[in-house]
Amino acid sequence: MNRVRITDDLDFSRIVYGMWRLGDDSDTSPETVRDKIAGCLDQGITTMDQADIYGGYMAEEILGNALTPELRNRIEVVTKCDIVIDAGRHAGARVKHYDTSRAHIEGSVDASLRLMGLDAIDLLLIHRPDPLMDHHETGRALDDLVRAGKVRAVGVSNFRPWDWELLQSAMETSLVTNQIELSLAAHEPFTNGDLAFHQRHGHPIMAWSPLGGGSLMTGDGPVATILDRVAGEQGVDRAAVATAWLLAHPAGILPVMGTNNINRIKSLSDALKVDMDRQTWFQLYEAALGREVA
Repeated sequence: MNRVRITDDLDFSRIVYGMWRLGDDSDTSPETVRDKIAGCLDQGITTMDQADIYGGYMAEEILGNALTPELRNRIEVVTKCDIVIDAGRHAGARVKHYDTSRAHIEGSVDASLRLMGLDAIDLLLIHRPDPLMDHHETGRALDDLVRAGKVRAVGVSNFRPWDWELLQSAMETSLVTNQIELSLAAHEPFTNGDLAFHQRHGHPIMAWSPLGGGSLMTGDGPVATILDRVAGEQGVDRAAVATAWLLAHPAGILPVMGTNNINRIKSLSDALKVDMDRQTWFQLYEAALGREVA
């Protein structure tokens, strides 16, 4: 498994295990969660992606209950904050909203550290752009968390380039990544400037829902036909081919793979076996576009 440098003293596995569905499993016991992590570690997948809101604010605790001191030392933990819904510790919220205030960010980080039993979060992301964000307050809060050692690095999720630049303008700490929706089913960032912005500045990109929320695994049509052909030729499944399509991009995309199925977890690294040449990449891209490139 290749590694991607995030900061001078932090690197991630090229494929990330996403835990947004962790609380949806019928079995959330520590033993089962450890089995999932072990399945990742056996392939060199060491980076675990969380968020405070996952599982109605329960997924971090499910992970924390499973982490032994040994496991904590073998993984990197990404988590996110700023989405507030009427659930868990935010029960009673009148409306879904975003909160990038200092008080909310600091409270969320303290809760994440406690629930997961961590001394520090490896990477904290602001989960969604907040139209009420005071970038000076948010930026200072993130800087202070890094200085305090509660967070090793900070980034964002679902930000457009102008959102990134606004927040970065008020920070001493460098934002290190943007986690965006990116797949054959959501390919707009390849042409709308999002990917180009981060590629130009050398920011690693994390891709959420790299299988289109599962649609690329179960759907039919031109994309499915090519995925099946390439998968059959190379002895893998559709997921491996769709993931390899992202891995082939020179920006160094890190797909965040979310599944509770142990067998699928154990095959996540099959994407690294796929030979994705330029013409195959464009065949898939044209099928996703529904037309020939101009």
